[in-house]
Amino acid sequence: MINPFKQKGIGTESIMSLWASLQRLPGGKTLFSKAIGRTAPYTGTIGARVVHLERGTARLTMADRPAVRNHLKSVHAIALANFIEETTGLAMMSTMPDECRGIVTKIEVEYLKKARGLLTAECTAPDVDPASSAHYVVTTDVLNEDGEVVARGGAHWKIGPRPT
Repeated sequence: MINPFKQKGIGTESIMSLWASLQRLPGGKTLFSKAIGRTAPYTGTIGARVVHLERGTARLTMADRPAVRNHLKSVHAIALANFIEETTGLAMMSTMPDECRGIVTKIEVEYLKKARGLLTAECTAPDVDPASSAHYVVTTDVLNEDGEVVARGGAHWKIGPRPT
């Protein structure tokens, strides 16, 4: 699969145009999710699926499967942290102008309950000021199929202009 972000900065324009072109196609959300996983290969290992994306908002799901489980037969803590990072990242990238770049500087996760079954995370990110470097804390809850919060996390993002 070709990495659609290789030549261009990942920002609002590139993320949202790829999402718009793929999401309406049969299997398009899966293709988009795989493209995100190829852009950040470690993130791709959890197999999260983007189910909704609009400017500043992302909703993803992650299936409970053996590859992401721990010895307690629940989703591993680091897989949950990765899921939180991916969700906050897509929400942030959907607000970032293409001339900006971002990096996570800190992740905080509170594990509230064993995570089992299909998990959902939804995040709303703040608008980004493209003219200056700034730190943003973006939070999300991870819910199980019963709507119970199994993990709550925040990713600290440093966003700033892309060097020329």
